[in-house]
Amino acid sequence: MKLINFALIKITLSLILGILFAFYVDIPLRNTVATAVVLLISLSAVLIIEKGRLVKSAIFGILTLITFFVIGVLTFQLHDQKTFKTHYTQHIEPTRDSIASITFRVREVLKPGAYYDKYIVDILQINKQSLGGKTLLNVQKDSLCKPFKVDDVYLSRSALTDMNSPLNPNQFDYKAYLQKQYIYHQIFSSRDHLLKLPSSTQTLFGHAAILRGSINSKLKSKNFNPDELALINALLLGQRQDISPEIYDSYSKAGAIHILAVSGLHVGILILLNSLFKPLEYLRHGKLIKTLIIVGVLWSFAIIAGLSASVTRAVMMFSVVAIGMNLKRPANIYNTLVISMFFLLLFKPLFLFDVGFQMSYLAVIAIVSIQPLLNKLWQPNSTPIKKLWQIFTVTLAAQIGVIPISLFYFHQFPGLFFLSNLVIIPFLGVILGLGIVVILLALMNILPFWIADLYGSIISWMTHFVRWVSLQERFVFKDISFELPQVFTAYSLILAILLLLQKQNFKRLTVVMVSVLIFQSTLIFDKKKNRIDAFIVFHKSRHSLIGFKSNATLEIFHNLDSTVANSENSIRNYKVGNSIISISHDTLENIYIFNTQKILVIDSSGIYNIPQFLPDYVVLRNSPKINLDRLLDAIKPKLVIADGSNYKSYVQRWETSCTTQKIPFHLTSEKGAFILER
Repeated sequence: MKLINFALIKITLSLILGILFAFYVDIPLRNTVATAVVLLISLSAVLIIEKGRLVKSAIFGILTLITFFVIGVLTFQLHDQKTFKTHYTQHIEPTRDSIASITFRVREVLKPGAYYDKYIVDILQINKQSLGGKTLLNVQKDSLCKPFKVDDVYLSRSALTDMNSPLNPNQFDYKAYLQKQYIYHQIFSSRDHLLKLPSSTQTLFGHAAILRGSINSKLKSKNFNPDELALINALLLGQRQDISPEIYDSYSKAGAIHILAVSGLHVGILILLNSLFKPLEYLRHGKLIKTLIIVGVLWSFAIIAGLSASVTRAVMMFSVVAIGMNLKRPANIYNTLVISMFFLLLFKPLFLFDVGFQMSYLAVIAIVSIQPLLNKLWQPNSTPIKKLWQIFTVTLAAQIGVIPISLFYFHQFPGLFFLSNLVIIPFLGVILGLGIVVILLALMNILPFWIADLYGSIISWMTHFVRWVSLQERFVFKDISFELPQVFTAYSLILAILLLLQKQNFKRLTVVMVSVLIFQSTLIFDKKKNRIDAFIVFHKSRHSLIGFKSNATLEIFHNLDSTVANSENSIRNYKVGNSIISISHDTLENIYIFNTQKILVIDSSGIYNIPQFLPDYVVLRNSPKINLDRLLDAIKPKLVIADGSNYKSYVQRWETSCTTQKIPFHLTSEKGAFILER
């Protein structure tokens, strides 16, 4: 079994490496197909030759790994929607070709932004030509109108525009995030410019949305408040769009965000289903019937939840786990996890880059490998204490498994995660089970108000407790810098310690010591790397934000309100991404000197004195009324920079002046923050 397990791991790793290779290196599809065919034929030939051998040769092993590496490359390419013949990018260039009309069908309702309702839509036609592909639809908010429904079909005359790249350093790259979902462009429109078309087509997503809508309308009639309803949707229907930022932030700070993330599908649901259908085992072929029912229920849940990436991934993983649990074979959980991962990546290769995918598998692997070791540290005699100890060790093991990657993505660590989980997890099965009962009774119109009130009170109590935990700010460690090399070295260290705990010897102790040294080296290297000094003109709409970085300190010059400045995301992101220890704030000045470079800043007053030295750079802010042509003639700067505080009409005039005089022009709203380094 260990041999099988090891072989499965190596094959899956080869598949993963192939997907990564294809993501970063562009290879013609025909070359990949030809290589895959040759390798499969060669592998089949070697397998026939070595048919009688119990132990296969090294050639067979190496050829197998290479074959699955190429299969990984091929899988990525076959799922790349941009290469499909009917994809719109194969027929038009949105930034160059004119688009008279776009017909699309609403596929998914996203969480709305500050100014726009957001949807993922499937393109049906462009300029009356039948084409395909997904895109992002942004519709101006209108409080008097209801949101669009899944499967609604609309006609738009708005153009497809490129996704916006990050405008400030270390900012979340939403463009890259959407590209990993095969979304490459977006549409901006108002409701007045969208024509709804009649359509009788009902997709699986549409049926699921109708069912969720019916459930919500039934629950609303039972006086659930908006926050309770939003949490019920997250816990049981996989929909988190309506959760308020405050509640989401509370669960995140309390280390209980996984409770709202159906990407984990709540182990409690699986345990609940396993217990509920256990009596079926007494029937003939009862275990098979039980397994089929559990898998059917899981996939029904996935359909109701809209078959989102996180839910599909979780259902696939736990379906394989459920099958493994009920086969009663001595197969270990690692095989089950690797098999589920292999098939998920085979059919959805871009899941590999999904944060939920990574955290789900790391958490489960940590639980099955680390928790038994932690559990052996103490064996309490009291049953209640024993159960609490098991919950604590499971929570701690899961946190150990996700800490490095969580620090890399979210840059914070909830110190009281064990408290929130210790209180909530024992009741999670009851919360989920009662929630399913509430939904079923509501659909049948027989849900008593007292049960609805009881369930609403339980949800509210859970939220109040989580909010209390999150308010213990001194236990929430924020803005932690953690780079990718540190993630890999941290996991190497965890693995080395785990192997040492399983079997103590000098060799494994040496591996642990070496891992510690390598991890420390990455921390030291990261600090040295961030000693680079920099001058930054950030992009901030309607405001000016200039930064001076010196080693691990950052001095910010701005015209923001002090309370806004302390929570400004562009400053926070730069602080985390560059391991900044201290930040100071000051008012904006007219002249800056960085290294040997001189920077002249001209504000709304339009008053400036050309210093004795000629400035190398000119920063224009707050729409100064100046004759830029005269200024450029006088000082001939290397570059003119316009930040986000300027009027568009002014910017257009300045850009024309710079183009005429052949002086580079940097507009932060288009090119992002301007950075000088030394």
